[in-house]
Parts: sequence; C-alpha cells; structure tokens
Amino acid sequence: MTNKKIYIFGGAGSIGSELVRQLADKNEIIVFDIDETRMFDLVEELRLEGKNVRGFVIDVRDTSSFFGKPDIIINAAARKHVTPMEDTPMEAVSVNIRGTHNLLVFAARTGAKLINISTDKVVNADSIMGATKKVAELMVKNASQISVRFGNVLGSRGSVLPIWQKQIDEGKPLTVTDGKMTRYMMTIEEACGLIIEAAETGKPKSIYILDMGQPVNVLELAKDILKKSGKDLDIKMIGSRSGEKLTEKLMTAEELKVAVKKGKFYIINL
Repeated sequence: MTNKKIYIFGGAGSIGSELVRQLADKNEIIVFDIDETRMFDLVEELRLEGKNVRGFVIDVRDTSSFFGKPDIIINAAARKHVTPMEDTPMEAVSVNIRGTHNLLVFAARTGAKLINISTDKVVNADSIMGATKKVAELMVKNASQISVRFGNVLGSRGSVLPIWQKQIDEGKPLTVTDGKMTRYMMTIEEACGLIIEAAETGKPKSIYILDMGQPVNVLELAKDILKKSGKDLDIKMIGSRSGEKLTEKLMTAEELKVAVKKGKFYIINL
C-alpha cells in the first residue's frame, strides 16, 4: 500500500505497532490508542526516523473523538484475554462490540475500507471474549467490510512466550495449563502480513485466515523452550482457566466447505 491515509485503532499494541512500523514508510499513519505512554513512545520513535506518523489518545468507545477522512481503518482495539473477560463481561461487550460498531459507522460515513482483527476463539465460541468477537465479525460482514482471523500470536503482550521468558529469567517453573492443550501459533510478522494482504486485496464480507498448519501442543512447546534456554527448570501444570478450551479451530464446518486457499491464506465468503 502506498499514499494511503491509514487509521490504526489499538495502534500501540503488539500487532498495531508492528503494522505502524511496516506501513509508515509509504503511507500517512495515524495511531489511536487508549494507552498514552505506549502510543507516545511509538510515535516519537518513528517521527525521529522521519516517518509521517501522528498519535492520539482515544477510546474506541467514544465517537466524539473520531475525526478526518481515512482511506483505511484497521481495528486492532480489543479486549482479547479470555479469563479476565469471563469476570468482566460488559467490558468485552463495550469494547469488542460497541467499539467495532462505532468504527463501522465511522467507516460508512467516511467511505473507508475497514479491516477488523478477529480471533480463532470465535469458532464455536463458548467464552465471553470469543462470543463478543464473533458478534463483531458478523457486524463487519453485514456492513460489507473485512475481518482477519488469528490464532495465538507469539511474542504479543500477554502471550505465553513472554510469560515463560520471565519465569526462566527468575528461575521459576514454566507454567502449562494442561498437557493436552493445543493452539495455532503465528508470529507478529505473519499476523501483520495477513492484515496488509486483506487491506490490499480483501473483498467486502470476506474473512481472511492464515494457514498455520497443525496446532502446537503447548506442553511440547514448553519443553522445547526449556531445552533451548539451557536452564534446568521444572514444568508446573496449573489447570485450565475459566473460558479456556483444550483445542481451537480456525473455521466452522460450514466455513471449511467454502474456504478458498490463496497462497498462505484461506478466504471465506459466506
């Protein structure tokens, strides 16, 4: 993408900030985030490199702060952790549903293309977070906009790798919820590639999903991380948390029937 005005909501997060870095060379980027410090640090980093980036402290639930006329809106603003949202469900509703609705209205008013970041937890959702993101996906589809659906993003805030690295640094056992738990894993770079592909080529009402191969057994991943660290530490089983599944799926049975493979991606048009 070149010469586009791109608004990235949640732009100071793990995925949002990498998107900003990748797109800032050839586009005008405006970062919106509720986290003032992370947003400020990111914008200053890139402005010192001569990039055309501005940042604003905005809550996606507050439409009075929206302004301007973007070409593309990327919605990376979300409540994304399963367990906390089981305990505070209305927070998930207000950000993931109301916030997405606000951005869809803004996109319709300005004629912008909107890319919504979703999650594999929408498939057969039985957690509050997954259910709210599923509603968001449906709203995006009904508004003729585009969603991208992720598995777990390695290295993102709150993901398992930073947690394990901290435990290794402190000489503590690595915690694993269940020996049978599996997850689809992708890197931040792969996640950003999926978003950019959808922004460039995505058609209205489509869902883009990265082909992530086979799901990874979390216990085996922990063993591999420990081996590579060279530390003689234990692995501690702590049990599944509220809202967690042992396995995740990327698509429903109905979606699998119509999904089209394009390079590294699956595209669903229902």
